[in-house]
Amino acid sequence: MQHSLPTNIRFLAASDQSLLIQFGETISLETHHQIVRFLKLIGSSPVDGVKNLHPAYCSVLVKFEALKFDHAEIESKLAPYLARLQEVKLPDPRLREIPVCYGDEQGPDLEEVASIHNLKAQEVIHLHSSATYTVYFLGFVPGFAYLGGLPEQLATPRLETPRKRVPAGSVAVGGSQTGVYPVSTPGGWRLIGRTPRKMLDPQSQQMSFLETGDQVRFVPISQKEFDEWERR
Repeated sequence: MQHSLPTNIRFLAASDQSLLIQFGETISLETHHQIVRFLKLIGSSPVDGVKNLHPAYCSVLVKFEALKFDHAEIESKLAPYLARLQEVKLPDPRLREIPVCYGDEQGPDLEEVASIHNLKAQEVIHLHSSATYTVYFLGFVPGFAYLGGLPEQLATPRLETPRKRVPAGSVAVGGSQTGVYPVSTPGGWRLIGRTPRKMLDPQSQQMSFLETGDQVRFVPISQKEFDEWERR
């Protein structure tokens, strides 16, 4: 049976055990919503042979049981889901607020980011904290959310030499993206602040504070408020 797919969607073999579903080439909320609808359909009715789904800005990588199925068989299983995307009503996104202490020891790259864009540090803080961001997907390390919606004025090249250690909670910009490092890890994004909020809690039922589809606002706080939060 033939299924009519949205015109922007195509399948690509990514490896002997994975299939890439490409949702066009443009990073946008419309593309993001297509991906979220697809994930919800699969979540409500799992596909035999599909092991894992790895969403990105414009694609979903599908890992499948290669000993049981080939690419064509998995594609035929997924096509009916992709033909039904418009049937899925997305709930209103959650708004998650993240307190951030900007600059100084918590955001050692803030002044440099301001200098790159001929802005004052306070203008960078205002721009960064005035936007509403969307969690497009999680990756890199558990709980790391890739946030879309960074103001164009703050798009900043990554560091030429990544840091060997970025403190957990660091708020950073890299290219046209922003995000929060949930754990201490090497990283090449520029650090403009840090949040005292725990972004990843393995002991919690919902390990990650952020989920795909959430909206995010950053709320500036002082160093004193940062310290008080950490003492809770």
